[in-house]
Amino acid sequence: MVRLAAEIEQANADYHGADAPTMDDAAYDALKRELAGMEAEFPHLAAADSPSGKVGAAPSDAFRKVAHSVRMMSLENAFSAQDVADFVARIRSFLNLAADAPLAFTAEPKIDGLSLSIRYEHGRLVQAATRGDGTTGEDVTANALTIRDLPHELKGPDIPGVLEVRGEVYMTHADFAALNAGGEGRVFANPRNAAGGALRQLDPAVTARRPLHFFAYGWGALSEPLGPTQSGAVERLAALGFTTNPLTRVCHAVDDLLAAWADIEQRRATLGYDIDGVVYKVDDLALQARLGYRSTTPRWALAHKFPAQTAWTRLDRIEIQVGRTGALSPVARLAPVTVGGVVVSNATLHNEDYIAGRAADGTPIRGGADIREGDWVRVFRAGDVIPKIDAVDLDQRPAEAPAYAFPHRCPACGSDAVREAGDAVRRCTGGIACPAQAIEKLRHFVSRAAFDIEGLGSRQVEAFYSAGWIAEPADIFALSRHREALLATPGYGEKSVTSLLAGIEERRVIALDRLIFALGIRHVGEQAARLLARRYQHWSSFIAAMDAARGETSDAWRDLTAIEGVGAVLARSLVMSFAQETERAAIDRLVAELTEIVPAAAPKTEDSPIAGLTLVFTGTLERMTRAEAKVRAEAMGAKVAGSVSARTDLLVAGPGAGSKAKKAAELGVRVIDEDEWLKIAQG
Repeated sequence: MVRLAAEIEQANADYHGADAPTMDDAAYDALKRELAGMEAEFPHLAAADSPSGKVGAAPSDAFRKVAHSVRMMSLENAFSAQDVADFVARIRSFLNLAADAPLAFTAEPKIDGLSLSIRYEHGRLVQAATRGDGTTGEDVTANALTIRDLPHELKGPDIPGVLEVRGEVYMTHADFAALNAGGEGRVFANPRNAAGGALRQLDPAVTARRPLHFFAYGWGALSEPLGPTQSGAVERLAALGFTTNPLTRVCHAVDDLLAAWADIEQRRATLGYDIDGVVYKVDDLALQARLGYRSTTPRWALAHKFPAQTAWTRLDRIEIQVGRTGALSPVARLAPVTVGGVVVSNATLHNEDYIAGRAADGTPIRGGADIREGDWVRVFRAGDVIPKIDAVDLDQRPAEAPAYAFPHRCPACGSDAVREAGDAVRRCTGGIACPAQAIEKLRHFVSRAAFDIEGLGSRQVEAFYSAGWIAEPADIFALSRHREALLATPGYGEKSVTSLLAGIEERRVIALDRLIFALGIRHVGEQAARLLARRYQHWSSFIAAMDAARGETSDAWRDLTAIEGVGAVLARSLVMSFAQETERAAIDRLVAELTEIVPAAAPKTEDSPIAGLTLVFTGTLERMTRAEAKVRAEAMGAKVAGSVSARTDLLVAGPGAGSKAKKAAELGVRVIDEDEWLKIAQG
């Protein structure tokens, strides 16, 4: 998991920093899917700053930043027919639709390119922006104007006043081959990388020499609807002058979706451009609106990826990396081999059981064959994700090759590495004494989504830790004591030291969600930190709630686990962290260095009658599922709890309401029925 996260972050740096992408969008998105899958299977290993909950990556400073008026999302991935069936079943359950109720979907090729949002005002192209991190992208308008099949002006009657078209920029196989043969001094690995480099050129003339194409498939901001259905809206885009994919079709059942996927896969080699799967979307736009979004993906869409690709290579050595939580993670270093258009030199080995040929429950995998240094192994990239090893060629293994001995001591500090009963991972016991853990905790603390201190990055953290100036986050705010030593350090002068110390002083005022995220508590990522900050608003309220929630039968515990996105595992991790004496002391020392912790901003609501109220749903809702009601209430700025307490403002009671309705009556809580709730929910 550490290796996966590093691969993702390195991909961000290659693409957005060096303008030299090393993997395509499909590989990048599926890489995050792989990490998210592992985190779901092994939640105790999930890093607080995991990139699995992020969309895309931060925009480059080389371009002007553009804030998307409607966020650009990622897609949930599927790799099997069962995944597709589960997707349809979840939608029917959420909408409370019977198994035989009509439900249509669109199926379209998933283009292996770059997402682009183009804004038109009164029919004229005024702005084009990359996806970036989904919220903010890069202004590439000048480059987008060179794309030959992207209209500069819309055609036809009834042109919308505002239209943001979303689609994919790509390069054809023929144009890619011509580009690599053209002698520009650089050979691209695949069409996606070539298209990415072209779209993000600082000189539009260079982009113009690299032929790009664009398929429209969606939209962002609209002054008026394009139609009542996804398929109808896409047809409207075609009428306005956009190129849409001719293989898009409407399906009415799981079997229809799978048949469309099989047909498109068969055509894959004849299309003349790269695709890496098929995207399914609920066709009815009103149903899309009801289904809404998760933190990074829409509930109404799914990307069904194509099968894995494999290659054989030699495993040169196994390396152990020590993560921020002390986990010992094995990584296979491979003789480089091309798999699915990407050169692979590393593969995940998960843990010592995986190396030994066993699953977490002890059952054999790979026929029970273990993995040894020097082995010939088969590497696969399922759906273009980070490589795994699924087979070992025992015929090529020397008789004297020793079995791999997983270390029982931390390679970073020499402390004992122990494996607790029922745990799949071996962990270093060195704690803050282990340089791997201490440095990583400090790196996380100063990361962009945490304290983001100007002039204090990963390299500086490591240097200051090695110098003995900082050992924990609170020490950062006392760095001024080492001013003279800093001035004597190569690369530092009066101006840079003054700037660094000023940057530290600025962060004595910090937003509550950034502080919570910066603590590096396991399972608490950026999204969870925002949810917690919005719920508790103030540090004093948050810390008091963590103390009160130590008993899992308390009201504080129930309130904590009732927060959308906060489950029992995350809640226990939070409560345990604040209950640990040494951890709590370090947190208290940090907070003592801060001058102000800024409360979280409330969700944006427009004249919502329930903004800021705490709601509880009970009984059976007949016209809206409980899941949909909860999402709607939170979107209107309310908090949804699982139990009635003195802090409950409103109880929505359907037929069958029992003890919650009784308790509400005892506490004097207002109770309404589903009809009154629907009036509120529908404005």
